[in-house]
Amino acid sequence: MEKYIEKFIRYLEIEKNYSAHTVLNYRHDLEDFGRFLAGADPGKVDYLSLRKYLAVLKEKNLGSRTVGRRLSALRSFFRFLSREGYIKANPILMLSSPKLEKHLPSFMTEEEVKKLIESAFARNETDILGLRDRAILESFYSSGLRISELVGLNLDDIDFISGIIKIRGKGKKERVAPIGEAAISAIRKYLDKRKKQSNAVFLNRNSSRISARGVRYVLEKYLRSAEMRPGVSPHTFRHSFATHLLNRGADLRTVQELLGHANLSTTQIYTHLTTEKLKSVYDKVHPHA
Repeated sequence: MEKYIEKFIRYLEIEKNYSAHTVLNYRHDLEDFGRFLAGADPGKVDYLSLRKYLAVLKEKNLGSRTVGRRLSALRSFFRFLSREGYIKANPILMLSSPKLEKHLPSFMTEEEVKKLIESAFARNETDILGLRDRAILESFYSSGLRISELVGLNLDDIDFISGIIKIRGKGKKERVAPIGEAAISAIRKYLDKRKKQSNAVFLNRNSSRISARGVRYVLEKYLRSAEMRPGVSPHTFRHSFATHLLNRGADLRTVQELLGHANLSTTQIYTHLTTEKLKSVYDKVHPHA
């Protein structure tokens, strides 16, 4: 089993150009399946074997989303083995995926975003960390960045004149997106006071590129400062970015491009609206409102 997993992983890295994070997830899921098979050859896997594996996952009380991800990895794996001729028949073709629970993404109101961002301020012009933190929060909300995209941002990715940034997203895919004047201004103020010359936009206390963990610490600090509800994460900024754009009239295709989603169906989860927005529209258009 191990040698086939390695062949598949090399295929993902070289031919599919998947990100290291995605490849690691595939490896983890397939190695778990390999332990279930106890070293058996994948050519001997049949429909019954897969049903037994699903039963084991259910006994572990894994969520439907986790089970779905494991099955997705197995589908890709067996499709690869079948195409390359390592197995005669694909045993997973008849297996259906579990129904996923639908969770609406959590987002902040526009007032909450404003309160959180304004809690990050520089105590004085030499407060370099305060300037950096304000720029981080502004950038999150301005462009709907993933945390990996924000920490990977370089100076030559930003066109300060046109207000455009180049983003390296999931799967090493690049896209360009606008960045608002508030974020541009905050980044300029931070860079003007920063002594360390580095191509990385955001640095930590040691003048190295800030990590995702460091960014989460920054956010948690200002959540406490603003006395805001728990559960707000860097991704909540992304959810808020998309929700506020749609609430203000942006079309779904535009939001899809800005978020860097490959499929429109991924973006459709953001078509939920706040109760206030729905009621506002209802009051305006319904004859008996």
